[in-house]
Amino acid sequence: MKILAFAGSNSSTSINRQLVTYTSSLFSEHEVELLDLNDFEMPIYKADREEESGVPQPAYTLAEKVDHSDMILLSLAEHNGAYSAAFKNVFDWLSRVPERKAFGDKKIFLMATSPGARGGASVLEMAQKRFPYNGGHVIATFSLPNFYDNFKEGTIVDEQLKEQLIELVDQIKREGK
Repeated sequence: MKILAFAGSNSSTSINRQLVTYTSSLFSEHEVELLDLNDFEMPIYKADREEESGVPQPAYTLAEKVDHSDMILLSLAEHNGAYSAAFKNVFDWLSRVPERKAFGDKKIFLMATSPGARGGASVLEMAQKRFPYNGGHVIATFSLPNFYDNFKEGTIVDEQLKEQLIELVDQIKREGK
């Protein structure tokens, strides 16, 4: 299975990038490409801009990576209960690439973490409802609450949460999702 993994954040210290990096290591027997959202920075989406200049090349590049994967592993940052502005902009441009849905009818293992007790629950709920309309088939979700208490030195330290994530990964592997 070829997995495209990234965090929905452009922060250099992104906790969601740390979570997606850790989780991608659990798929060590598969081909995993870990992306940095900063490599796909584009001007803020605007219909007038699209009409004048077309879809920026980074959107086509990301669409090609999505199309050549079997699954997307995505950990969304939650800003004010929604997607980060950086992710939303990439998502908007990706949805404008002609003759395809934004997520290319791919399976998505969707995650989120935050410093708070809800662990990005609002953005997870939003994405679960929205992504199917954009060609994203959410096959599993995982929320890591209280990031700074539950994640240290590159791993989840809360044993129950760690086991929950490992079980989800094992299920995806078994079912070939």
